[in-house]
Amino acid sequence: MFDTQKVRLDFPIFSQRINGKENCFLDTAASAQKPLIVLEAMKKAYLETYANVHRGAYFLSEETTSKYEEARKTVQTFVNAASSKEIIFTRNATESINLVASTWGKRFLKANDEVLISEAEHHANLVPWQALRDEVGFTLKIFKIADNGDFSEEAFLKHLTPKTKLVAVTAMSNVLGTIFPIQKICKKAHQVGAKVLVDACQFAVHHQIDVQKLDCDFLAFSGHKTYGPTGIGVLYGKYDLLKEMPPYQFGGDMVDVVTYQNTTYALPPARFEAGTPAIVEAIGLAEALKYMQALGLEKIMQHEQELTTYATQRLSEIGGLVQIGTAPNKGGVFSFILQDIHPQDVAFILNKEGVSVRVGHHCSYPLVKRMGYESVMRASIGLYSTKEDIDTLVKALLKAKTFF
Repeated sequence: MFDTQKVRLDFPIFSQRINGKENCFLDTAASAQKPLIVLEAMKKAYLETYANVHRGAYFLSEETTSKYEEARKTVQTFVNAASSKEIIFTRNATESINLVASTWGKRFLKANDEVLISEAEHHANLVPWQALRDEVGFTLKIFKIADNGDFSEEAFLKHLTPKTKLVAVTAMSNVLGTIFPIQKICKKAHQVGAKVLVDACQFAVHHQIDVQKLDCDFLAFSGHKTYGPTGIGVLYGKYDLLKEMPPYQFGGDMVDVVTYQNTTYALPPARFEAGTPAIVEAIGLAEALKYMQALGLEKIMQHEQELTTYATQRLSEIGGLVQIGTAPNKGGVFSFILQDIHPQDVAFILNKEGVSVRVGHHCSYPLVKRMGYESVMRASIGLYSTKEDIDTLVKALLKAKTFF
């Protein structure tokens, strides 16, 4: 059994009351709350063993370097990468995607090539490819999703051609909750010789990842969404691809030999981690991932799927509420509007009731616009969410509806 009430005790923030109400946090899709074990691990790293990594010939540096590289191995296990050398620490998933665009993209994409993405992409997996398109001259193609927000295999295959050199897609939409069939997408893309980059920011929070089974070429996710700290992200890349990519930034720790005339670069992952990295954040991320694994990723998935079904049903009971994104295969992200009431006005009432939701276009404005709206509300769940949270949300929405 997954004991959510016991789990919530691991998160200090739930002892806080919001406007005198119980803390009903339904914005995990934006950033997840942190268990105490993560905060304590980071505090301990600063208090007891902090030093810079990879450089010092003394105890503190050696100890911190060991923990930093152990964190890399923890991420390797979490995504089932073949080697820890395939794990690069970045600032966040946005930087991970930009790294691929600025290194692999600039080196291997040509003017007559095509990059294929979906209508469901976050700005972080759209804007970098637009910018690179303007610089290199390739064609950026966008395949449609279904009106209910579902993945359309027909639309995907229609745009997938021998000219396609990269498919960059989300594994789970941050607006619609739609889960894309990544393994199938990778298989089809590889058949035409294309590489695949997966934005797993939302997916990594709710589902087990196996990059070898998926056979994706690159995969990105953020620490702050997977119950870890801000300022740390992950890029997984197949090692043979990483070795062919030039550095993303230049400076200390990413070099092999430096002279006043020339420089040779270190092998991955060091090549892509210039300067002092987010040392303590990496240690915190490792603790967060181990925390999820200790709870049981299968148990988390089952708990959240049951909660997704419950939330979908409860929201459907509210007259005038329109759910946006109703794909059969979706996760715990719920975008909606209350007809004739501005989302910001609704959120004002919800906040008074201690309910935290997000309002706007969620850094996916073209997608929200494609679904027919300028601004929507979004509630999203995490492993600490409960049916009581959903009931509180529904009660607050009914109150807002009555008020307006």
